[in-house]
Amino acid sequence: MVSMIIKNINILTMNKNKDIIENGVLVIKDNLIFDMGDESLLKKYSCENIIDGKNGILIPGMINTHTHTSMVVFRSLGDDVKDRLKRYLFPLEKILVDKDLVYLGAKYGIMEMLLGGVTTFTDMYYYEDQVARAAKEFGIRGVLGETIVDFPSPDSKEPYGGLEYSKWFIEKWIDDDLITPAVAPHAIYTNDKKSLQKAAELSEKYDIPMMMHVAEMGYELEECEKKYNMTPVEYLDSIGVLNERFISAHSILVTEKDIDLLHKKSVGISHNMGANSKGAKGVAPISEMYKRDMKIGLGTDGPMSGNTLDVLTQMPLVGKIHKLFNEDRSIFPANEILEMATIGGARVLNLDHEIGSIEIGKKADLVLFETDSINMQPIYDFYSVLVYSANPGNIDTVIVDGEILVKNKKIFQEKNNPSKIIEELKALKNKILETANKL
Repeated sequence: MVSMIIKNINILTMNKNKDIIENGVLVIKDNLIFDMGDESLLKKYSCENIIDGKNGILIPGMINTHTHTSMVVFRSLGDDVKDRLKRYLFPLEKILVDKDLVYLGAKYGIMEMLLGGVTTFTDMYYYEDQVARAAKEFGIRGVLGETIVDFPSPDSKEPYGGLEYSKWFIEKWIDDDLITPAVAPHAIYTNDKKSLQKAAELSEKYDIPMMMHVAEMGYELEECEKKYNMTPVEYLDSIGVLNERFISAHSILVTEKDIDLLHKKSVGISHNMGANSKGAKGVAPISEMYKRDMKIGLGTDGPMSGNTLDVLTQMPLVGKIHKLFNEDRSIFPANEILEMATIGGARVLNLDHEIGSIEIGKKADLVLFETDSINMQPIYDFYSVLVYSANPGNIDTVIVDGEILVKNKKIFQEKNNPSKIIEELKALKNKILETANKL
């Protein structure tokens, strides 16, 4: 007797060999992938919960390696304004962000991610305990870190208050099945050497990720070179915080030496193509990093930066922009892009022993695409269809930790009513707009 069987599916395993099982069957027992193969498995196992995949495509759950989920409440504000961060975002957060806003934003953002096939998200924001609360309610997997900055923040009256919050948050969630606590200093321009090293100490003590924005901004690079005569990556290495637990978000303005350091230290790279291009920040040299077999995953950044929270919409951007930028249409074939969206992201988070590929013994985090819609046919290459043809509306079923969270393209939970959450979000609109117009 097993928990769930999914039949009539084409399984893209994303294992080391990128094996594909056509017309396959997948067996889940409790929260783990128990078996997979051909139709003979239907005779081998007894199960009351059998899903007919209807010749759909099954992939590992996608992983968003960098976002600020609750920022969704500010989405579409200041989209075409220079210096959006200091002009709009920081002031709005200072005035408006509280526990209730973070909780509501997290619930709304998590719904968007689940409907877009994200089964694990990596988040840094304020009141991160509220993000964890929302993640647990929906059943999604989260790597969550409290933002640390050198000025009073929404949840701290003191500069660097995020460090104390982080200690409390880490100890509260360290043993949770779905939540991995992390430590998240914002950037080198909002943290001094001492705070970065304290954050690194927490990362080491609890063996958890440390994540931050690195080599993203032009002024970040200029200030670092002026103060230390080093690049941001060189500076972080010089103070001893780069290691295999470190997640470097963006990594756009990096040199060959920087790439060598990031590679040597086994740093995880979160590539945020949508936000980077929309912000006119440049194209990160991911092709060079990929050649070196570095840990690379895809991220959306905050929904005020990239506007979407699903990884699926990032994938065609990665392919098209890198082909254009490198003037090479053969660069980044679709299977490599899907790799970054799944097992690549798991490597960034050092969770590839548990998630990121469809292999026996791994967690049952899965996404099923229907292939009946007009945009999904014909199929000559499964990877190309997913990367260049599919959209979130083609995702039929999402499973996290063996539990169905999306079914028939809808959130499959009675306790979380999407319509109610949407109405609550809309109710904030006038207050946010009035505040923004006064800035």
